Parts: sequence; structure tokens; C-alpha cells
Amino acid sequence: MTSTLFAHRDYRLLFTAQVAALFGTGLTTVALGLLAYELAGGNAAIVLGTALTLKMIAYVTVAPIAGAYAGKLPRRQFLVALNAIRGAIVLALPFVDQIWQIYVLITLLQIASAAYTPTYQAVLPDILPDERDYTRALSAAQLAATMETLLSPMLAALALSVISFHWLFVGTGIGFAVSVALVLAAHIPNAAVGAGAITERLAAGLRLFAATPRLRGLLGLNLVVAAAGSVVMVNTVNYARDVLGASQSGVALLLAANGLGTMLVALTLPRVLERRGERPVMLTGAAVLAAGLTSAIALSIAGSGDWRWAAALTVWALIGAGTGLILTPTGRVLRRSARPEDRPALFAAQFSLSHLAWLITYPITGWLATTAGFTTTWATLAVIAALGAAAAVRLWPRHDPAEITHTHELGTVDPAILADAVKVGPRHYRHTHTYVIDPDHPRWPTTAYA
Repeated sequence: MTSTLFAHRDYRLLFTAQVAALFGTGLTTVALGLLAYELAGGNAAIVLGTALTLKMIAYVTVAPIAGAYAGKLPRRQFLVALNAIRGAIVLALPFVDQIWQIYVLITLLQIASAAYTPTYQAVLPDILPDERDYTRALSAAQLAATMETLLSPMLAALALSVISFHWLFVGTGIGFAVSVALVLAAHIPNAAVGAGAITERLAAGLRLFAATPRLRGLLGLNLVVAAAGSVVMVNTVNYARDVLGASQSGVALLLAANGLGTMLVALTLPRVLERRGERPVMLTGAAVLAAGLTSAIALSIAGSGDWRWAAALTVWALIGAGTGLILTPTGRVLRRSARPEDRPALFAAQFSLSHLAWLITYPITGWLATTAGFTTTWATLAVIAALGAAAAVRLWPRHDPAEITHTHELGTVDPAILADAVKVGPRHYRHTHTYVIDPDHPRWPTTAYA
């Protein structure tokens, strides 16, 4: 019988280290917004938009390279060094008094984060050789990220009721210190990467996205999530402080409402996914996010009144719920779209491609909100989200079975895979099985058979 996931000591230590780092990063997200507001006031959206754009540039460019080279490095020491660097940078943020200093420190912080994530992901298959454990580990990572979006703002709101936001950076530093200690306690084997593997790993995930219809649809949904999520990540601090007149704790509560929406969906969705499948649920999420953006636009042009605070909490929670409807099933979509040995490359590709969507929406949200106001900004994001949703509907076929009947020509594939096939021509064989892109199935079949 396969042991439970958390019975693996090394995985348990690494997962706890990841959670500690996640919660530290979550506190930094709240504190960074308040720091930007302290330094820039009404221009905080520009500062945040630029800082988060730098983050996405690091993730899109550094993460694939780090993922490719992860097997060539002493991984335990590398993970420890990256967490130590992140902790040191975060502890320097409370002393920042110039906006350019934020940009420099955030760029360095995110370069380290972009290198940490694919290295951590590359370790998992080595310490969890059982495929079921590895699959559960991928799900646990998504759940941890979802939990962080809810609990970090709540912890920040409680802390900000008694301390200055600068102390949140100290909390982040503690989180990274704990993460360093846990990684040091874990046994992490180094992996040897053969010749040519670096180039192959950089390209493998992208090939899977290009060839698989449901993954092409996922690209559109990534854009929807980024368009709606940018409202929360970039505009919350200015909207809460300048429009709603909220305190520092109010900013954190608004972020917590967004996390609550995501969490409620994540907890209730598994049974729905079993009945309905991923496509209807994720397209529903796109519709919910469109509704959230439309509600935000209406809120931005509405008159003043105490009711706006409750309305804003509802809108932020609605955006969180739509985000959860798309992000929660994403791991399932990725898992059923690749062979086990190709999944790390596919997850790495999704990591970079999803952040590429944020790279588009973050600067738009930051600069447009400052120069044209919330209404214009959120209307623009609604258009981007609509385009992403339309692409997802078109690219992801309604009929998307796991098993597909298809033909092979003799001599073009490994004969072993034709053991269960039926001969339908002089050199052609037909069979049915779970279909993913691999060397024997380089293209998606275009003909369906009864």
C-alpha cells in the first residue's frame, strides 16, 4: 500500500518550507502596497504596476532557464541560498525611502523567487517516486498557494491593527528563515541532466501547449485571470485608501475578501469537477470574472455612500471566486494533458505562460489607473478578459474526451503501441486510448471515429 504523502519526511520538510515562504511572501504583498502608498500616494498604482511588471519579467525569463539548469546544480544548497537571499532583501525593504529602491529590491527578490520555484518543482519527482504521491504533491502546492491568498491578508489585517506595516517585512524575513532551516534539514538528491536535456526541457512544455487544444484554451483563461486579478493586486491600495477612505487594515481586509472567494470555491469544487469536468467549470469561472469586472466598473462610476465598502468586499470576493474556478482545476488539466515524465516540463511552461499574461495586464493596470482613472482601466481590463474568454471557448473544443480513437501508419510509430490496434488498411491501424502528445503522437487527431 502506498504511504500517505506526508509520511515522506523530506517532502514534509520541503512542503512546510514552501508554505513558510509563501506566507512570508503574502505578508510582503500587503506591506509592499502600503509602502508604495506611503512613498507615492495617489501614484501608488504606477509604483505597484511597475514593480509587479518587473516581477513578471523575472518569472517569464528566469524561471524557464532555472528550470532547465535545476538538475545541474547542488539543489539543496541552491534552495537554501535563494531563500536566504529573499529573506535579506525583504528585511531591507522597511529602510527604503526612494521609489527606485523598491524597483531594484523587487527585481532581485523576484529573480530569486523565479529560480526557486522550478528548482523546488524539479526536486519533487526525485523524493516522491510514486506517481500518485507526486500527483497529490502538485495538488497540495496549489492548495497551499490558495490558502496563502486567504490567510496572509487576514494575518496582515490583524497585525496592522496593532503594528506598523513595516513590521510585516520582519514577519516575511522570519518566514524565509524558517524555510531555510527546513530545507537544510531535508535530504535533497542532486540530479544529473544528460546532454541536450536543457534545450529539450525549455521547449517540451511549449510544444505540448502548441499541440493540445485544451492547453491552447488554457492560455486564454490565463489572460482572463490576469486581467481580473490585476485589479486586486495593483488597484486595491489606492481604491481602499483614496476612494473608500479605509485604513491599513482595511486594505488587508479587502485582499482577504478576495482570498475568501477563492478559498470557498477551492473547498467546494472537487465534487463539481467530478460531475461536470474541467471545461464547463473553468469557462464558468471566466464568466464570473467578467461579472466581477463589470461590477467593479459599476462601482467606480457610482455615487458616494457607506454602502460602497460592502459592495467592494463583494466585488473582490467575486473576483476571488472566479479565479478559484479557473485555477483550482488547472492542475487537473495539466496532468491529463501529458505523460508523467513530461509533466514537470508542462507545469513549468504553465508557470511561465501564465505569468506572461500578468506581464501584459500589470503595466496596463498601474499606468492607466493613474492617468485615466479606475473606470477606464477596469473597462480596458474587461475587454482583455472578454478576448481571453472568447479564445478559450474557441480553442478548447466542447467535446474533449480523454480517450480518442485514431489511426497510425505502420513504420511511423513503435510497433509495441499497436498491440491492441485493428488493421484498417494496408499500412494503417486504428485503436483507442488516453491521448496525449508524445513522440508516437506528435499531433492532435483531427478525425473522430465512432
